[in-house]
Amino acid sequence: MRGRWVVTWVLCGVSLVILTMLGMALGKDAASTASSIIAMAISLFGVLSVWAWRRSGQQGRSTSAQLVQAQDALARLVDRQWRREAGLRQLNSPAPLPVSWSDTSEAGICDHPELVGGTVSCRSDQAEELAAAFRRLPRRRLVVLGTAGSGKTTFAVLLALSLLRTRQDAEPVPVLFTAASFDPAQENVHEWLCRRITADYPILADVPTYGPSAVDDILASHRVLPVIDGLDELPEEVRAAVLTAFSRVYDTDAPLILTCRTDEYTDAVTATGALAHAVVVEPAGLATQESLRLLRQATAAGLSQQRWSCLADHVNEHPGGAVSEAFSSPLIVALARSVYAEGAGNPDELRDFTSKEAIEDHLLAALVPTVYATARRHDPAGRLWSPEQAHHYLAQIASGMQLRGTTDLAWWQLYNWVPVLSRTWARCGAVGVLLFLLTLVGFATGQALPEFAPEKLGSLEWIPGAVAVALPCMCWLAARIVNRPGPRARRLTGAARTALFGALAFAVVGVTTDRPDDTAPYAYAIACVFFWGFTFVLVLYSAGLPFPPLLPRRGTLTPSNRPRRLLLAVATFLGTTALAVAAFRLYALVVMTPDSPRSRPAPPVELPWTHGLILGALVGALQALLYWTRGTTSEQEVTDPVTTVRADRLVTLVGCCAGLLLVTLPYNLNAVLQLADPAKPGPAYDNVLTAFVCALLGVGPTGLMLAMAAHAWPYYTAARLLLATRGRLPWKLQHFLDDAHRLGILRQVGPLYQFRHARLQEHLARTVRVPGPRNPSSSPDLQPGPASLR
Repeated sequence: MRGRWVVTWVLCGVSLVILTMLGMALGKDAASTASSIIAMAISLFGVLSVWAWRRSGQQGRSTSAQLVQAQDALARLVDRQWRREAGLRQLNSPAPLPVSWSDTSEAGICDHPELVGGTVSCRSDQAEELAAAFRRLPRRRLVVLGTAGSGKTTFAVLLALSLLRTRQDAEPVPVLFTAASFDPAQENVHEWLCRRITADYPILADVPTYGPSAVDDILASHRVLPVIDGLDELPEEVRAAVLTAFSRVYDTDAPLILTCRTDEYTDAVTATGALAHAVVVEPAGLATQESLRLLRQATAAGLSQQRWSCLADHVNEHPGGAVSEAFSSPLIVALARSVYAEGAGNPDELRDFTSKEAIEDHLLAALVPTVYATARRHDPAGRLWSPEQAHHYLAQIASGMQLRGTTDLAWWQLYNWVPVLSRTWARCGAVGVLLFLLTLVGFATGQALPEFAPEKLGSLEWIPGAVAVALPCMCWLAARIVNRPGPRARRLTGAARTALFGALAFAVVGVTTDRPDDTAPYAYAIACVFFWGFTFVLVLYSAGLPFPPLLPRRGTLTPSNRPRRLLLAVATFLGTTALAVAAFRLYALVVMTPDSPRSRPAPPVELPWTHGLILGALVGALQALLYWTRGTTSEQEVTDPVTTVRADRLVTLVGCCAGLLLVTLPYNLNAVLQLADPAKPGPAYDNVLTAFVCALLGVGPTGLMLAMAAHAWPYYTAARLLLATRGRLPWKLQHFLDDAHRLGILRQVGPLYQFRHARLQEHLARTVRVPGPRNPSSSPDLQPGPASLR
């Protein structure tokens, strides 16, 4: 903080000396020059003071008290989130399945016993026993194995809730993650966990409350217990790399819970070695009679409970039959509860099947129609989709996820399902065409207005073709920057490189179409690069690179710490406005002299003050609004897909408005200078309003498209609408997904959706016919692949 204030005073002092020497050299009126210098110095000091004050709180590390607050806030959010999710998944209805878990009997997949230092023996339906068994482990590192549908994820959720319910001070907070979002080739474990916690629980990024390093420090000090679910869902080579990262790169003293299918974990251990210091547990099969007892309790009291009696008698008569074997699986018991205990079906029909697999396939096929038919009977007016429509849409979604080899449905990645949006060259071309059309519409609108003569837009008529070339070039370079392996480019560096590339592309068109006859090509190209490079940087630095973001943006109009954020936003607005006003005042007194042969006779000094105030207030308001909107979310808000869509949409709309106005700023400044000096080349504007409208119609769409291309919501909206027109997805996609989640077909992990069971996703995907490959092409961009739902 002290260093920033030193920089502030030094810069103000140097600026004051330079301005004084400049005023004395030009021989201006002493009073006017002194007032301009004082105004400039005061404005500069105000802006730098805001910078020093605002940034000083982000230096250093979070304090111990802030880390305790951050850990407690994280515990409350995780508990609220997963308690609600457990209710929707019916993990405690009527009671958790009594699955017994104990040390694995598999040889060679567990670390040395003397390094592990403990054993585990517990049951899923005994919450206190779950937490106690885990706390007895010296290292608190656990691997949960089992076959598909054996209850690994349920065990992890119940264990996390049990630990949270009985959590003591300073105990690590269990946080659930899906392994599918981790790529060890792009980032290490610590960076990935920091990124996921910040994205799923953005309140922890509130620097004034929790300090600048809360997430990083609570991970480094082992205050978080990562619960990594679904290691088996990764490709084989990635699975081995992830296990290596957790075993050798991640701190071996840090607590950890990992779930995986037994065969996949065995293969990974064979390739890389066992997870260090971790106990490995596996489940025992459920007792069939215990399963039937729970199903009978889950059925409404009355005659409907008798439906299970015949099936129980069948199990007693055939203890080794298909039904008895099937009901030892937690997955089949959960499916039977949804199909028979809550639906109108009769479980007697299960006696006709001859294998466990046949019973599982029958229940998976009956799940979606039964659940939606039951919901429609209970609430006919509230159901927008019939069981047939719901099955069709869910099958299409499952097929798209299977084609991409993932169990996570991330709405901000939906653009990958549409070829024109997923392929870089196609996306760049589509953006260029759309911008060209919008710019033409802007020119046509401007020329149709009676107060704007065509000659006022004459100098901008070549812009549609230029921006149609520049914007795809910037999108292409942004894709290269984002997809480049290694550390990601800094925000300002990436924006500057992209803007320069776009300005060069723009200059090529400008030199060939708009260059005056008396201007050298290289001089005009340099001027064009500087002018448009500055224009593009203004938008790119505020909005981001024109590439689909890896994660949605977070923002709200009512963030936490509102008094402080409001004060900083007001200070940003006032400082930017004052600096612009002082700059125009200085221009009027130092550059535009009354006796200049190129200027109007005795121009009024009020003109630059007025224009500086207007333009400065505009830029200041935009910066303050962007700063306010991108504030952290409320501590009461739990991250889910619906809220992330709304937040990203808000940030997108604010960013697009800012881009629309910021891109016109250089033109507006140029128009103000021309008004003060009519001898300068360019169209003659009557006033600043005319210049602003002309620039808004001519170049405004460029800033709009640049800002739009940097956010996730436009890509998601375009993909959703395109897939809906083809009948692949419902028009109200988020409403449909939320409804499926409440009905128990989907489950939620932060901002992601997953199918209730991986087997359900596989079964639904098989019901969609996937066409065979087309003829191969020499171009990799034209190779057939999982780019679309066909």
